[in-house]
Amino acid sequence: MRIALAQVLSTADPTRNLVTIRDHARQAKEAGATLVVFPEAMQVSFGHPLADFAQRLDGPWATLVRQQARDIGITIAAGMFTPGQEGRVRNTLLVAGAGVDTHYDKIHLYDAFGFSESDTVTAGSTPVQFEHEGTVIGLATCYDLRFPQLFVHHARAGAAINIVSASWGQGEGKADQWTTLAQARALDSTTFVVAVDQADPASVGRKVSGTAPLGVGHSVVVDPMGRIIAQAGIDPQLLVVDLDLDQVAHARKQLPVLANAVDL
Repeated sequence: MRIALAQVLSTADPTRNLVTIRDHARQAKEAGATLVVFPEAMQVSFGHPLADFAQRLDGPWATLVRQQARDIGITIAAGMFTPGQEGRVRNTLLVAGAGVDTHYDKIHLYDAFGFSESDTVTAGSTPVQFEHEGTVIGLATCYDLRFPQLFVHHARAGAAINIVSASWGQGEGKADQWTTLAQARALDSTTFVVAVDQADPASVGRKVSGTAPLGVGHSVVVDPMGRIIAQAGIDPQLLVVDLDLDQVAHARKQLPVLANAVDL
């Protein structure tokens, strides 16, 4: 399976962000990818009043993403915000393409490192998988990467790949943690982990202030034995990677952690 990781920078303008999705989805299609994954907060970047931008899944922003997927002939995964409870929003990962139209609401909210996502976001409660080219793929968003149970749940539901769409918070050691956690989650679940982050704003001269998570780059693909097979730098780029899905069965034979696990 050939996939693309679109490490980009979203802005406060949802229309401009749709153009970014369209252009990178076209590039991914031209490179032979059948699935392109964009970061979390792709509709509008963090640091803005999310409730002002939230739209229903049948609203214009999500509808245009679906149309782009149809017109280009590729499956698109991209983060957006949908209405939540009590004036808050849901942090939603939309997946649209041939034979798939699904979404995942982020379960683990980023109440850490001085940021309180739960102040403005309603947590989801349901893990979601979808099928692409006959392969089951699990969905995760950003802070979810710190919680192995979700990735193991997806693997037990048949997933060979786990996607992580992120806008990772900056800070000392955070980029290293991002990579280490992606490797750990691949080993926990013996799946490929495809983790796509927003680019580092500093790489294009944007000043970063406050605690809003705006990305560190370093999007990464990890194989089921925890080996990094591709990784981006900090700047915007499109990373195209071929996944040998036979490696999943091989890894689970060598390292049967799913079969050996004991409920305590």
